[in-house]
Amino acid sequence: MTTVAITGAGRGIGLELTRQHVAAGDRVIALVRNPESAGALADLVAGSDGRLTVHRFDVADDASVKAGAAETAGEAIDVLYNVAGVSGSGPAELESSDWAEWDEVFRIMVQGPLRVLQAFLPRMGEGAKVINFSSQLAASTWPYGGYYSYVAAKAGLNRLMRSVAIDLKDRGVIVGIIHPGWVQTDMGGEGADITPVESAEGIRKITREWTLERSGDFLKWNGETHPW
Repeated sequence: MTTVAITGAGRGIGLELTRQHVAAGDRVIALVRNPESAGALADLVAGSDGRLTVHRFDVADDASVKAGAAETAGEAIDVLYNVAGVSGSGPAELESSDWAEWDEVFRIMVQGPLRVLQAFLPRMGEGAKVINFSSQLAASTWPYGGYYSYVAAKAGLNRLMRSVAIDLKDRGVIVGIIHPGWVQTDMGGEGADITPVESAEGIRKITREWTLERSGDFLKWNGETHPW
């Protein structure tokens, strides 16, 4: 049985990954900022035969991350999905920016994944995988402007995790960076290209197949290499 930890598990792709891993018979540690508002997770817990547990976990807060990780201490982690994210201020901030919001975006989407990895790394052995959710907007090939804090954070995440991949290679821990697709979630909107089910199915397949030789690569949800 694979043990999986998922940040941002209460909604969107994180919730669908939780659902699919539970259905596959895996042990799932669902990490959410506000468990009281994660009603869909509560329904999954009821039918999981104890394989799904939900933990309060704010990736932007060091104390919260350490406390949430400690609740499951002793369990080896096979896969860590860094899913939690925010959209930032939107497309129009050329003339002015909300710097407090920038700080929050970077705490969640750059510092957050590293903070979470540090908390769980002692429990990750050879062959364990860290899958970081990035975006096509992080690539230099993205042909549009706007979304400054979001694109800056995701680009920073990509380069950060490529460095982490280099530093963890000798331990055999595999680091992946993934564009999950333009997905029909609260963030992606109803007009997006694919459903959370399609995205999560693709991501699970890629995760199973990710090798140490490809650690640090940036892939699309369908397995294609994403230009960077």
